[in-house]
Amino acid sequence: MYTIAALYKFTRFADPAALQAALQDLCEEQHVQGSLLLAHEGINGTIAGPRSGIDTVLAHIRSLRGCADLEWKEATSDHAPFGKMKVRLKKEIVTMGQPDVDPRATVGNYVEPEDWNDLIRSDDVVVIDTRNDYEVAIGTFEGAVDPKTESFRDFPAWWAQNKDRFHNKRVAMFCTGGIRCEKSTNYLLSQGVEDVYHLKGGILRYLEEMPPEQSTWQGDCFVFDNRVSVGHGLKEGPHSLCHGCRRPILPSDQDRPEYEAGVSCHQCINETSESDKNRFRERQKQIHLAKERSAHS
Repeated sequence: MYTIAALYKFTRFADPAALQAALQDLCEEQHVQGSLLLAHEGINGTIAGPRSGIDTVLAHIRSLRGCADLEWKEATSDHAPFGKMKVRLKKEIVTMGQPDVDPRATVGNYVEPEDWNDLIRSDDVVVIDTRNDYEVAIGTFEGAVDPKTESFRDFPAWWAQNKDRFHNKRVAMFCTGGIRCEKSTNYLLSQGVEDVYHLKGGILRYLEEMPPEQSTWQGDCFVFDNRVSVGHGLKEGPHSLCHGCRRPILPSDQDRPEYEAGVSCHQCINETSESDKNRFRERQKQIHLAKERSAHS
């Protein structure tokens, strides 16, 4: 059984590069895999491994400057959600492209999962999904506005074009684990929006704590590991990834004529050239050969 921990912390790392090697080495030593991002603004990522290994890595992260009160969300999986461990340096731990945004200064009002339904059902509240379009496509909260953004970096431009639609409204926002809302609520406050709220712990905490019969969530929640999606109780969902475009697909989508394993699906069949598809086919062939060699070794 693998323990999965999703975490982030906005803090000030003067030299994130100085933290990289020790964190990478510790994760490998503890048989922990996944991805962690380090930047001047903090740390973000998801890791998976044995219980003892996850505890050791989390203890190390909590020892870093400003991370003593680190919070994280846990789940379990019968299979390894990641194939390797990578600690990477980035300009931002979640890319918004707004240099003046600083969640350490101020963010919107946190809303606990048990209070979220009442808030988003209020007539004077607009609820906005801050995730990417392919994430929203497989699940969201009832009544939520979908900005149809391809990346989080697109959100400020979308807001500038649509803010007049939400005049005199309280704004409630949500994302997978909370990190994107830390930035987006800070951004809206800087834009003069007075009443801004966000779901504490994100969708993952809501799905973990809210009984399905009381839930306003519809569908599944995309996650950035090999589980692909989760539902209530954080149970693994039915989705897999199209390795041509990295978007989630259902088992029935694999029966469609556009689907070719590792190459394309109905969502991306017209987005890549034949040269791209041949390259993907060669990649898929090498993956298959590697699995065969591993099985016979």
